[in-house]
Amino acid sequence: MSLFGTDGVRGVPNTPPLDVDTVVRLGRAIARVRAPGGGAVCLARDTRRSGPFLVSALTAGLLGEGATVFDLGVLPTPGCAALTLRRGAAAGIVVSASHNPASDNGVKVFNAQGGKLSVAEELQLERETVAGAPPGRGVPGTVVPVPHACADYLDLLARAAPGLRLDGLRIVVDCANGATAVAAPELFRRLGAEQTVICDTPDRRDINDGCGSEHPEAACAEVRARGADLGIIFDGDGDRVIFIDDRGAPVDGDRVMAILAIDMAARGRLPGMTIVCTDYSNKGLDIALAPHGIEVVRAGVGDREVAAAMRARGCTLGGEQSGHLILTEFAPTGDGILTALALLAALRRRNVSLRESAAVMQPLPQILRNVDVAEKVPLAELQRTSHTITEAVRSLADRGRVYVRYSGTQRMLRVMVEGENKDQISDMADRIAATACEEIQARAVRAE
Repeated sequence: MSLFGTDGVRGVPNTPPLDVDTVVRLGRAIARVRAPGGGAVCLARDTRRSGPFLVSALTAGLLGEGATVFDLGVLPTPGCAALTLRRGAAAGIVVSASHNPASDNGVKVFNAQGGKLSVAEELQLERETVAGAPPGRGVPGTVVPVPHACADYLDLLARAAPGLRLDGLRIVVDCANGATAVAAPELFRRLGAEQTVICDTPDRRDINDGCGSEHPEAACAEVRARGADLGIIFDGDGDRVIFIDDRGAPVDGDRVMAILAIDMAARGRLPGMTIVCTDYSNKGLDIALAPHGIEVVRAGVGDREVAAAMRARGCTLGGEQSGHLILTEFAPTGDGILTALALLAALRRRNVSLRESAAVMQPLPQILRNVDVAEKVPLAELQRTSHTITEAVRSLADRGRVYVRYSGTQRMLRVMVEGENKDQISDMADRIAATACEEIQARAVRAE
């Protein structure tokens, strides 16, 4: 059984790998491997209907192995990571499928430092889960409710921007009907912002539904209608964020990294004058930072890959175009609210608008096509698709990039093409996507 993908265990609740038996065994495995001898584990969730179901199954497994469970309730994923470290817990667990639809859910596991597990550590948990264990013996563990978890998390966040005030700043905040629905508005209220909050009344079925970082249209319209200075849009579990300028135009993670990198470098807080991004980040990021003497290093897709590359190079800033940024000076993992604080502080220091600051980076045209697939056939086995990709790369030469990979959390092939001519790269992306779709479907028919 393969449990872990690029961001924990994902699936449809009550079906493998998120069926009751597997999740209980996963809870037991986490306790045995990460918190042996009755160690403590922090446990949080987002607002999905299936959250309590999965929390209960994990809790049963953890308690069966004698663990102490700090129940943090509904809390952004980075909040659980931060409180795991603060409370000295042996591990942290978040029940969430992040930006995925409400029908999905998942399990993310953090180490004692609040960081994501390595592939080797996940494989160890996977082996333990599949193998199972003899019936638990000894005294069962206990659950310790933490009703002030959100307040503790906000106190930690506030320390990242001491003295920051947002009085007079008009913002629109989209909470994606998810885990930031309480935390984000409360923090911005404390800082004095004039805020309009939308999508902050989750009903357990509407997380990420037409809102949040995957669907910014409503927030864009609200910024324009309110004449706001900017918009802040979170995803369902709060580990990523994108922004909207005063015209209602989105500002993605690449531009935010450019703004923060320049600000940090000017203050002498960018070690090695280097940041880390992924293969999805636009080449315009490299172009924007070069005049400032800042190097851009690309890592594999996913925040774990970014974090690993940051550790290897001693970097304190890295992230993804999607808005999942890591600021290791203040937090062990990606944190959307922390990113928003860092950006707002940078804008205040320079006394400029988001629109003016974002203009430092002019992205090259980039086309992304997502192809739903029934099976993740290795690309090397798709001859026509591979040939189409090779032809596109040859045509672009050094004036663009082609990047094709399967999603780690969904049955989806992602096709990204970047270059100077939008019509040309759009045609390339369409041809690659169509060829892949046809070839994968043809294989499925032959297999029947």
